[in-house]
Amino acid sequence: MINQVRELLEAEAEAIKKIPVTNDFEDAVNLLFQQVHEKGGKLITSGMGKAGQIAINMATTFSSTGTPAVFLHPSEAQHGDLGIVQKNDIMLLISNSGKTREIVELIDLAKGLRPDIKFIVISGNPDSLLAQAANVSIFTGNPKEVCALGLTPTTSTTTMTVIGDILVVLLMKKIGFNNHEYSLRHHGGYLGDKSRKAANLEKK
Repeated sequence: MINQVRELLEAEAEAIKKIPVTNDFEDAVNLLFQQVHEKGGKLITSGMGKAGQIAINMATTFSSTGTPAVFLHPSEAQHGDLGIVQKNDIMLLISNSGKTREIVELIDLAKGLRPDIKFIVISGNPDSLLAQAANVSIFTGNPKEVCALGLTPTTSTTTMTVIGDILVVLLMKKIGFNNHEYSLRHHGGYLGDKSRKAANLEKK
């Protein structure tokens, strides 16, 4: 069992190392900065199933680090929730296959409401319809799933999560997000206390 654990950890770590490092990361950060921090829009993340759970996490992490973001469920978007999309918003869509029907449809729906809306896509298929429709497409490297059946989203969701973390951190640096700003968004708990102490030290 211990050897299996080591093998799985190595497989996941190797998948992360093989995420292609391209200019798409910089392009995505610049586009996010432009739409949210210069034009006053917000980030809207979306995905179905496991990818949707990652999209939820990305939205909350972006919001807590100075970039307003919300999650839009692609199915609920077809029943009125699309109304959350406003001028200058930008969408970050996640789909390993790049062919998830609800996400592909969401692009057309969003464009119908906001023709000028911009899209960032995270996918394991750079040649997919979803990737081709994006302003910026970030490729996960399409790693083999560590699932015993090779089916369950495992390694693919790991790479998606890491890509999201990278975008968050790069954008934090670009906007100069500091401990004081962090503390204003975390009023309780350990992180709130830690950020306030750090902010006080920065003032001295």
